[in-house]
Amino acid sequence: MSLQSGLDAFQQGRYQEAVYLLEEFSQTSLELSSPDYLTAQMWLMKAYQKIGDIEQAKILWQKLINSDNPQMREWAEQDRPFFTSANQPSFEKAGRAISTGVSLAMGGVGGNLALASGVTIALLFGMVFVLGLSLILIYNSSDPMTGLAIAIAITLIFNTAAFFLSPWLMDLSQSWLYHTRWVDLAEIESQSPETGKIIRQVCQQKNITIPRLGIIDDQNPTAFTYGSLPNSARLVVSQGLFTYLDDDEIATVYAHELGHIVHWDFAVMTVASTLVQICYLIYSTARRFSRGGGDNKLKDGLQIASLVAYIFYVIGTYLLLYLSRTREYFADHFAAETTGNPNGLSRALVKIAYGIIEEGSRSQEPSRLIEGTRALGIYDHKAAASTGTAYRIASDPQKIGRVFLWDMFNPWGWWMELNSTHPLTGKRVRALSTYAEQLGLPIEFDMGRVIGEGKTLNKNKLYGNFFVDIVLYGAETIGFVLGLILGISSFSTSNNPAFLVGMPLMGLGVGILIKAFVMFPDYSHAAPTDILTLMSDPYASPLRGKPAMLQGELIGRGDAGYQFGSDLKLQDSSGMLYLRYASRFGPIGNFLFGMKRVQSLIGEPVRTAGWFRRGVMPWMDLIKLESENGTVVNSYHRFWSFVLGGGSIILGIVLMVFLSGN
Repeated sequence: MSLQSGLDAFQQGRYQEAVYLLEEFSQTSLELSSPDYLTAQMWLMKAYQKIGDIEQAKILWQKLINSDNPQMREWAEQDRPFFTSANQPSFEKAGRAISTGVSLAMGGVGGNLALASGVTIALLFGMVFVLGLSLILIYNSSDPMTGLAIAIAITLIFNTAAFFLSPWLMDLSQSWLYHTRWVDLAEIESQSPETGKIIRQVCQQKNITIPRLGIIDDQNPTAFTYGSLPNSARLVVSQGLFTYLDDDEIATVYAHELGHIVHWDFAVMTVASTLVQICYLIYSTARRFSRGGGDNKLKDGLQIASLVAYIFYVIGTYLLLYLSRTREYFADHFAAETTGNPNGLSRALVKIAYGIIEEGSRSQEPSRLIEGTRALGIYDHKAAASTGTAYRIASDPQKIGRVFLWDMFNPWGWWMELNSTHPLTGKRVRALSTYAEQLGLPIEFDMGRVIGEGKTLNKNKLYGNFFVDIVLYGAETIGFVLGLILGISSFSTSNNPAFLVGMPLMGLGVGILIKAFVMFPDYSHAAPTDILTLMSDPYASPLRGKPAMLQGELIGRGDAGYQFGSDLKLQDSSGMLYLRYASRFGPIGNFLFGMKRVQSLIGEPVRTAGWFRRGVMPWMDLIKLESENGTVVNSYHRFWSFVLGGGSIILGIVLMVFLSGN
């Protein structure tokens, strides 16, 4: 796709075509700082203005105004009056408190920070200590007190070294992976004046040094902090934060990250993470040594230590996740008190999700920055699809609020959150809304209406489906066990061993088929719909597939950093959704499809049919895809379920007949 064809379309007044051509050229450009790429971005901004898509035009303008190229900045400066005009459409802000620093009650949101930190660290230290001690004593030390001292010393030295060295190791990895650029406060203040005031205010009030400030030249909006002590903290954001957020919203994000520093969050998380990793290290080490030859007593002891270490590792991981979620709530609370602008942070979270979706639509692969900093960042990008989609099509707080119904009321939301480092977005926005109420402010997302609608949901359907789904997730195991019980019962009455072999296999097959029919129901009557409507369904499940038909454009792959990934990203007028492909030939077929066919499909308008599922990140298991040029792609998600289920039943019957005949 040539740049000139896009410029010609613009000059001839074919603005919609110009948008398409210039977008195509920009996506295929290898050098993002080249003159041709920047020229394409300039004229693409103009084309968006011509077709009335001011929001997209403004995003491009903000990129150009922050460009390293002085000519681009000068050119973009000419359009500043247009994009800063009060007449431009924007999110309708509900306002902020006149004064800052007002104490806000959390009302039980997030639990107790000190208790969560203390209990987590104490338990993890206890786990590591006990495991370290057990490994020492396994070797039948003749002096137990010496063994005890060694265990304590190893634990303290390892954790102390990790605590103080981790910031510098993180600096190296961040610079290598993301090319972090360290800047002074003046540069931050030039892009967000209120942020400069907030940083000075917090550091002065809390008597801490201004953090080392970094910017990553990536348009995916994110922010995170790390370090060992508050006075040696690093606070890093991406350039996308300044592109997608307004001044007051950027300030609330910085205040949130400063809250992590003030609360010593990174220090606590560094220690806790290290302790969890020590548990895993002990598990893997003991497991490896237990496989060798030698003393059976020693091997038995190592196997027990390995099992206990793994249990502690799993428990520690969930404690760590709980602590991480608790600290996000308290950082949000700190930002609301510091800025007096809880609505601004709610808006920032939604617009960060929107920015992630927008940047995803411009790239053929998910961002490595967003994937790599998932646990550190202010927002879990896996949750961006639903929230960002709602904001993407219309800055309508009610539409955004409806996608929070699943977060707040579907029991699958609670279940999924257990495995997440961040609270679900709906719960964070709800907490921020209570702070706005305490400050006497209107609430932008009208969470009262969302709560009211949630109370009208069919609880029997929500929880009934959830518990049935939990059972169905283990349908294969349940079928096998029931078959085994029936087999043993039949054997006890008939003394025929065929039942012991055949009936468990038949039970396994029946379980597989039952689960398959629930996961992949009949799709012959799938109704045309859009992505936002699917995401607004509070009853959606990760197991029960909802047949649906969508029409949109394939905009890239769904696998981060994997150039032969078989999953796809579909964008329609309401948002973006991942499509999961499954070949009838299994992983090899998926690889060949990703290598040979996916690239030719990207950019194609398509019609798709599939089963929609909702987790923290929604997706659709693809059934069929048809492009406008006649290309047809069939996907076979239930193929192997039917093969394995039917095969198990047939094998069980055959074995029963064969063994009974003998």
